[in-house]
Parts: sequence; C-alpha cells; structure tokens
Amino acid sequence: MEYDERLAHFRQTRLNPFDRGEDEDGPQGGKTPPQKVYLTKETRPELFTGNRNSNSDRTMDLGLAEDHFSRPMGSLVASDIEQLKLAIEECKKLILELPEHSERQKDTVVKLIHLRLKLQELKKDPEEDEPNLRIVLEHRFSKEKSKSVKQTCDKCSTIIWGLIQTWYTCTGCYYRCHSKCMNLITKPCVRSKVSHQSEYELSICPEIGLDRQDYRCAECRAPNSLRGVPSEARQCDYTGQYYCSTCHWNDTAIVPARVIHNWEFEPRKVCRSSLRYLALMMSRPVLKLKEINPLLFNFVEELVEIRKLRQDILLMKPYFITCKEAMEARLLLQLQDRQHFVENDDMYSLQDLIDISCGRLSCSLTEIHTTFAKHIKLDCERCQAKGFVCELCKEGDILFPFDSHTSVCHECSAVFHRDCYYDNSTTCPRCARMTERKQDDDDDDGKDSRI
Repeated sequence: MEYDERLAHFRQTRLNPFDRGEDEDGPQGGKTPPQKVYLTKETRPELFTGNRNSNSDRTMDLGLAEDHFSRPMGSLVASDIEQLKLAIEECKKLILELPEHSERQKDTVVKLIHLRLKLQELKKDPEEDEPNLRIVLEHRFSKEKSKSVKQTCDKCSTIIWGLIQTWYTCTGCYYRCHSKCMNLITKPCVRSKVSHQSEYELSICPEIGLDRQDYRCAECRAPNSLRGVPSEARQCDYTGQYYCSTCHWNDTAIVPARVIHNWEFEPRKVCRSSLRYLALMMSRPVLKLKEINPLLFNFVEELVEIRKLRQDILLMKPYFITCKEAMEARLLLQLQDRQHFVENDDMYSLQDLIDISCGRLSCSLTEIHTTFAKHIKLDCERCQAKGFVCELCKEGDILFPFDSHTSVCHECSAVFHRDCYYDNSTTCPRCARMTERKQDDDDDDGKDSRI
C-alpha cells in the first residue's frame, strides 16, 4: 500500500499503545496477559551487532536505542532539538512499516510519545540555567521574569517571546535583548555616556552628510544608502547622522536644541541610542538658559513667572533651614523631584521646559510657593520674628524679601517697600548705620594703638 493509505488505515484502527492485551485467547480460554518485552541480545540481537541490513532496523535503532531521556550536560544547543525531531520522524515511518497490533509497533508508539514530550520540554525551557545578572560592555543585564510578548529585542529587532525565550534588560539604559543575542552586542551602555558627558548637542540637526560617513551606519558601520540598497539610511534629528534600520527604528523624541532655540516641542525621529540617551538626560538640570539663549525670556512669559517663583523659594530657604518646625515638617522635600530648584534659579532640565510649556510646572510651583509663604508669615512665630520693618517710612506690616511689593538692598539684604526704596535709592539706613559703626571701631583701634 501507499504511504497515505497505510497512514489512513493506521488511524482507523485507533491503536492504544498502553493496551498490551491480544485478541487471541490464552491457554485457559482468556486473553493472553500483557508481557513486557526487554531489549536484550536474545530478543533483539540486531541492536547489539554490527549487522543491520534493513532500513527498518537502522530506524528502530535510532528511535529506541539512543538515550533521549537523560538531561544534556551544559546548555542545550539546536542540534539536540534537531536530533529529537529526526528521531520522531523515523519513529513515525517505522510505526507504519511494522505489523499492526504487534508488540514492536506498540513499543515504538510509546517511544514516540516520550520523544514528543521530551521535545516539548526542551522548547519550553531551553535556557533554565541562565544567570540572573550578566555584565556586557558596561551593561548590567538583569534576567526578566515577565512573560509578555510586547517587548522587542534591541539587537535583532525581533519580538521577545517571554513564554519560551530567556531575555534580559539593562538596569542602566533599559536595553533589552534575547539571551542568545548578548554575545553579539556592540553598543556600550548609554548610562556610562551620561555619567561622563552630561551635556546636550545644542545645534539643530547638525548634519554632516552620508558621504562623510562613507555610506555606512554611524553606529554599527553597516552599509546603507538613501535609496535603500542594501539598507535604508535613516537620519537622527538629534545627532544629524544617518543610521541603518537596525539602529534606527523611527522612534520619536523631543529634541533639546529645538526647544531652546525655537521653543518647539514636536517629537522628531531619533535613533535608538539617542532615544535612550535623551530619556536618561530628561530630568538632569544641565541647561543654563541665561547663557544659551537669554532672549527666550523675552518671548516666553511662563519662563519669567517660573524664574520669579524660583527666586522667591531661594529667599525662603534660609528660614526653613533655621526653623525647627519646618525641618520636622520637611517642607523642602516637596521639591525633592526638582532638587535644583532649592540650589539655584538659572539651571533647567528638559523635563522642566516640557512642564512649563504645558502649564504643569506653573501650577505645582505656585502651590508650593503658597505653602512655604503661609508657614513663614502665618503659621510659625519664629519665622515671623525674622521679618523686616521698612526703615524708610517705618510704617506698614512686617516685610519679607519674597513679598512682591518689596525691594532688597544688595549690600546688607535689608527689606524695604519698593516705592520707598526707589524714592531713597541713594541712601540705605542700615548700610549707613553699619558704615558709621565700622568707622567708630576703626577710630577706637587707632586710639588704642597710640596709647
């Protein structure tokens, strides 16, 4: 019979490999009890001799004699799975060639079931002995336990099947890859660049041309061109260089140079390394706007408002440092996400500028400013006692340097009403008093020296 006919006939018989009973009656009129068949030199001499003439014997030896049930030493390779697949195919062919309902056929079916289970086990957990932490090119890779299939390998650009594949994520730059791709990584960790070079490229798309790159990817040096032969050249708006499709996935990000010079927040296409670098630099206060583009304050009113609020917070800081209640309440920790706001008033992060453009920073900073002022002027008597009385008019309420209607002397930090200070800008009573006291001290020292 042909192969298809034998296969159809075999399926119709619905052979149960675990039923060892025979249809013929035994010596006492019952069915012959099942008997175990052991592979020995007496029962199967062809398996223990070098004389294997028939193809069936060779197939049976491959399917039954090899030990596919012991766990392989070390990590599994693709050849182990391929050998199991070959053994399964040979067992299938042998089952169709052997006599139906024979002991040999039943043993082969049982062997086929075990081989399939073994193959399924290897595919399900191919790399169970992988370490939890690996270090490659300054990447600190941590083994992931998530079974999500929504991740993509940054090396081979294919989907990571978490159910059957082991994958790692760098704890520094969040670079993701298969376990099998780790030895092929050529990109160092971006966090090391952030640690050693915490500054942005502030030129808008500084293109040098694909010919200057020798028609190769700026990162992996793979050949590419604008025509897409052999691969498409894609430009990164942050670096201005061209990359291949493996290093540039058409991801988009806000480019700092366009924000500072044009106040433009439209995301642009960047390469993978620039995307990770910009993500790590997002909250770092490295932009000094007064030096990079001071004219920006003339066109963006929100920046002027934020600068005034930050200057007021810096004036409030000395009150909190010397106030026990403020230290216990940890008022300054309300700005722990923007620590640079309590250190200076001219450094900004890219995240600050993004929040300013959408109005989030103005609302949150105004609320914090109100809380700080309420503590100093209303809630705390010690902070109230550190206020000032205008020495020019000697009228009105207690003044504080962060009040909107006051002016502060640049020499002695005394606080006056703004109108009073401008009307008497040539004279500061406190500075005059301190100067007179210093002259008296100098005169006393001169008299003591003459004596």
